[in-house]
Amino acid sequence: MAAAFSCPVFFPSTFSYNGNRYHGRIKIKINATSSTKVKTLNEIAGAGKGSSSLATSTEINHLSQEQIRQRIPTKKQLVDPYRQGLIIERGVGYRQTVVVRSYEVGPYKTATLESLLNLFQETALNHVWMSGLLSNGFGATHGMVRNNLIWVVSRMQVQVDHYPIWPLAYTPQSTVYTYMTGVAADCRGEVLEIDTWVGASGKNGMRRDWLIRSQATGITYARATSTWVMMNEKTRRLSKMPEEVRDEISPWFIDKRAINEDVPEKIIKLDDNARYVNSDLKPKRSDLDMNHHVNNVKYVRWMLETIPDKFLESHQLSGIVLEYRRECGSSDRVQSLCQPDEDETLTNGVEQSLLKNMVLTPRIMEGNGYLGPLDVKSYGYTHLLQIKGDSKNEEIVRGRTRWRKTLSTLPYSS
Repeated sequence: MAAAFSCPVFFPSTFSYNGNRYHGRIKIKINATSSTKVKTLNEIAGAGKGSSSLATSTEINHLSQEQIRQRIPTKKQLVDPYRQGLIIERGVGYRQTVVVRSYEVGPYKTATLESLLNLFQETALNHVWMSGLLSNGFGATHGMVRNNLIWVVSRMQVQVDHYPIWPLAYTPQSTVYTYMTGVAADCRGEVLEIDTWVGASGKNGMRRDWLIRSQATGITYARATSTWVMMNEKTRRLSKMPEEVRDEISPWFIDKRAINEDVPEKIIKLDDNARYVNSDLKPKRSDLDMNHHVNNVKYVRWMLETIPDKFLESHQLSGIVLEYRRECGSSDRVQSLCQPDEDETLTNGVEQSLLKNMVLTPRIMEGNGYLGPLDVKSYGYTHLLQIKGDSKNEEIVRGRTRWRKTLSTLPYSS
C-alpha cells in the first residue's frame, strides 16, 4: 500500500479592511502518495533504457544549457513561490517580497543605495520572467532576440525617504510581524514589498517604475523611475522598436508613475575644473553584466566614492538622477568628476549652506504618527563619468545627487 503524505506551501497575502492594510500568509496543502511518479534526471534528459541510473557529465551539461532554458515560462505566471512574487495591478504589475540581508547593508546597518539598485534590477527581470515573454538575454523578449536587440537604460531617477535596516529593531511593528509570520522580527532584516510596472515612453522607449515599502507598516522607503531604449547587440547602435516587440510589451503598460516629474532636471556637463576628480578607475571583468558592458550599479559606486569621506560620514543620499550617454567596457580608462553646489562650502569636514539653499520639506508619514523635520537642508552634487581618450574624452553618464543630514534610520518611533 502506498504511504500518503502532504506538503504545506505558503504564499504571502495582503488585504484591506475598513481602510487598514493587513499582511499574512495563505497556506495550501499539497497531498500525494509514495507511488506518485517523479521524473528522474535521466528521464528529463531523454536517456534510453540502457542508460545508467546516473546521468553522465555530458548529459548534465546538456541539461543545464537546453532543458533548463525550456523551463522559462511561455505563458503568464500569477505566483512565483520561490521568489515570493505575485502578479498585481489587474494582471500586469509585479510585487516581490524580500528580506534585507546582512551583506546588503553599510556601516550604519541600513541598506545601501547599491543594494536598492540591485533589487530594482532583480525585480524587473523577475517581472519579465513571470510575463512569459522572457527569451535569451538580459530581460529581452522573443521579438527582441529575433531582431538582435537588447535593453539599455537611458535615464534613471531614485528618491529615498528612508533606508531599510538590518537587523530589524524591536518595535510595536516588529511585534505585529512576529505575530503574523511566526518569525522573530528582531533577528532578521526588514521585510520589504517591491512593486514594479512598465509604461510607454515616447515612440521607441519604455518606462519602468518601482516602489519599495515596508511589509509590516506600509511605509514607503523609496521610489524610482527609469527610461529604457533598444540597442542592436551587434552594431551597438540604438534602434527603433519593431512592431512585433511593441505588440509583445504594450499590453503590460500601465499609465501610472512612481515619481511625477513634469520637466526632467537638466544636468550640466562638468569639465576638468571640477573640485573633486578621480582618474584612477579601471573596470574589472566582475563589473560586466551579461550584455558585456559595465553594470549601472558600478557607475553609481564610482560617483559616490569621489565625494569626500567627511561629507559621506554625516550625510545620507536622498535622491539621484542619472543620464546615460554611452556604454563602458573592460578596456576603458574611466575618470570621475564631482562638483558640489556653488553655494556650499566644506569647512573642517562640516557642510555649511546659505539660507537660499534651505529646502523646507514637511514630511508626514500617513497613519504612522511620524513627523519629519520641517527644516531640512538639502545638499547637491553634480557628477560626470567619462572615458579618458588620447585626443578627447567621451561621456559615460551624467549625474545629480541630493543629500540630507544623517537622521534616525527608523521611520517610526521606537
